[in-house]
Order: sequence, then C-alpha cells, then structure tokens
Amino acid sequence: MEVSNQENGGLISVKSLEPIFIQPEKKPYNGTHLLSNLDRAVVAMMKTIYIYNLDGKTSSEAACDVIKQALSKVLVYYYPLAGRLKSNSDGKLFVECIDTEGVPFVEAIANFSIVELGDITVPDTPKFEKFIYEVPGVENILEMPLMTVQVTRFKCGGFALGLTMNHCVADGKAGMEFVNSWAEKARGVPLTTPPVLDNSMFMSGKRPPLDKSPTEKFNIVDISDVSNLESQYQKENTVYKSFSFDQNKLAELKKKAMEEDEGLKYCSSFTVLAALVWRARNQTLKMEPHQKSRLLFTVDIRSKLNTPLPKGFFGNGVVTSECTCTASELSENPFSFAVKMVQNAIKKVNEDYVQSYNDFFENISITIPPPSLTGTLVITSWTRIAFNSADFGWGEASQFGSVVIPKEVCLFSPAGIKETEGVKLILGLPASAMNTFQELMNKV
Repeated sequence: MEVSNQENGGLISVKSLEPIFIQPEKKPYNGTHLLSNLDRAVVAMMKTIYIYNLDGKTSSEAACDVIKQALSKVLVYYYPLAGRLKSNSDGKLFVECIDTEGVPFVEAIANFSIVELGDITVPDTPKFEKFIYEVPGVENILEMPLMTVQVTRFKCGGFALGLTMNHCVADGKAGMEFVNSWAEKARGVPLTTPPVLDNSMFMSGKRPPLDKSPTEKFNIVDISDVSNLESQYQKENTVYKSFSFDQNKLAELKKKAMEEDEGLKYCSSFTVLAALVWRARNQTLKMEPHQKSRLLFTVDIRSKLNTPLPKGFFGNGVVTSECTCTASELSENPFSFAVKMVQNAIKKVNEDYVQSYNDFFENISITIPPPSLTGTLVITSWTRIAFNSADFGWGEASQFGSVVIPKEVCLFSPAGIKETEGVKLILGLPASAMNTFQELMNKV
C-alpha cells in the first residue's frame, strides 16, 4: 500500500511505501539500556534531513539498499536505537532492547528534483515533514520508536535521508557519531569511533548528593508573560529566516564587547552571538521594561568533568545553563553586559554544577510537565558538529537541515563546510517582529 502526501494541488508529491522494520544483525548483549538523569532531562524528538547528490555514481535505488543493509550492521553497536522507550513504576524511563520491532525504515519517491527544495537550513516544516517518517496517530512519546528512517529518492537521481531520533538516547554530537558510524558500515570500513554505551557515571547512588539544594542553582521558575508575548505569535504567522556572520563580523562583535568592558579579556563567537540575539529578540518582541527575560542554552560537559567522558560516549553529555534579567537591564546596559552574563553562565558549569544538575533530575519523572518557556530564548549550537560529514560511499551531504525549530529556539549552525566560514543563526519570529530583527542584524 502506498500513502501519498501532496502539496500545491499535487504539483509536488512524495509517495511513501509501507515501513519495514530493521533489527540489529546480531541480537543485543543487554535486554535493558538504562537512561541517566541527563538523558531523562531531554525527552523530545530530533528531526533532521540530509541531502545527497549522487551525480551518477550509483542509482538512488541501489543507495537505498546499501543504507538499509548498513543500518542492520551498525545497530549491533547502537542497539538501544532499535529498542522502545518504557517507564517504570516511578515514572523513570529506560529502553527495552529485547523482542522489539526494530527501527522503522521507509522508502519514498518524490516527483521533483533536489534543486526545487531550495535552502533546507531554514525550516519549512509542512514541506520537510514529507521527508521523515512518523508513526500515524501516535502522539505519546512512549509509543514512538526511538528512531525512524526515511530515504526519499528524487527525480534527479539524488536522495534525502530523513531521521527522527529521541534526544533521550543521544545528544547532537553522539547522534552525529552514530550517523558517521552508519556511513562507515555502508562503505565497509571499521568504525572510527565505536560507541561507549556506559552512562553509569550519571546514575544515582554513584556519588553522595550535594548539601546545597539543586534547585538553588537552576532557578527553574515560570516567567510571567507581562508583555503578552504569546499573543504576538498567535496574531501573526511565524516567519523563519537565517543570518550569517563571517569571521570579520564576529571579530567586530568581540572587539566591541571588550572595548566596552576592560574586564573582558576574551570573547568566544558563541558568547557574542548569543548576547546579540538575546538583546535583539527582546527589542523586536517589545518586551515591557519589567518583563523577566531568560536565555537558556546547552553546555557540552565532555571535557568539563574531572574525569572526562570517554571518546565515543553515546548518550547525553550536555547540561543547560541560563541567565535571567529584566528587559530593561538588557536594553539599558551596554552589549558587554549581556556578553558577560553568557560568559559567566558557561564558566559556572563544572563538576559540582553537573553533579547538582544530575541530582535535580533524579526526582523528575515523565509525568511532571516541563517549565514554561515564556520569556525565554533557547539557543542550540551545532557549530562544532559536522552534520554534513557522513559519507555513505558517494560523497558527503550537500545540505543538512532541521525539520522544525520551535518558536522559542534560535539555532546556530556552521555558515559553510569549514568552521572558519562563520556562523549562521536561524530563528522564527512573528512577521512584524522579524522585519525589525532583520533591520537590527543589517546594522551589525
């Protein structure tokens, strides 16, 4: 049976075959994969697309078969991805790895060429959702597969690899290492970075809890919407755009911050861009002076622990950090004020912070709703993750994109193939606010 998704009166269509289920080539060693407290902190689906131009090196049909066979081989090493999410009596999550269906794999055919997609770094969710597989009618995260795969073959001979993956089993870095390992299996070469599935260092009982209450460190409180921020998104369409910053622009922002505050001896590209977007977004959304504004972002802890996480660690090796102030504090103080807040929020992430963060999520279950993101900007940085690097045998991906970016999120990604090409930021705002935001970015 075929299911068809159509757009623009049928001018653009993607026809999908029924899914088959891919199991690991060998049965997994363990029946249960325990999730750490850091894993349970991020139970959400990541949805991504990779575009490959085969350029006559092979047919898209043959490529699909190679990818399918390689998936079965790589799942031997990454067997939790073929499992299913379960919840125990305390509401804590784990992965059941034995006697599960496996990874749903869908082959699809598009009636158009890759060039007609345009730039996929800026999300067009209704269109891009055609390139990923989601189990119809399933909304409960416990009923969703931990990963799904869809290979869509284009009229031009290339293909799109669409993935969904539950963040609770892997963060962005670990997820990309999986895709690279998968590509290596497709090429028939040994894994460069075999996965380390042991996450026991984040399990409860490994270390005594800190005396200080974890909640004191995280200030996890809902922010009152005194600026009617939600109504702005409801009244207008959300428009997504990207803005690129080359090394010269980044250098100017760093120079500006350090000239304003002599105490700043060094600024990273992340700190100046995060500060810039935070201030500009507040201004474009016309926040009231007394409106609380929060910046939330993830910090990779792989090298921040006294005992660094092993190479190939497969799981979540990130924690969140934040800065909060009023909109007036952000707008009335110089640019360097926001830069320093971001910098301090990064500096406080150390062994003690991670343990406290870990202790906090020991008491959080899936039944507890997450805090509201009202008044919050969430920054996700992918600038150090080479998402286009996976080569299944016919070259690296020509494009990579996220299917959806929530309205509270700004995504930082590489502006080009090389890290030296700068940073591209992508976000969505109400249409009128986006016009103002664009004007502010043009002045940088």
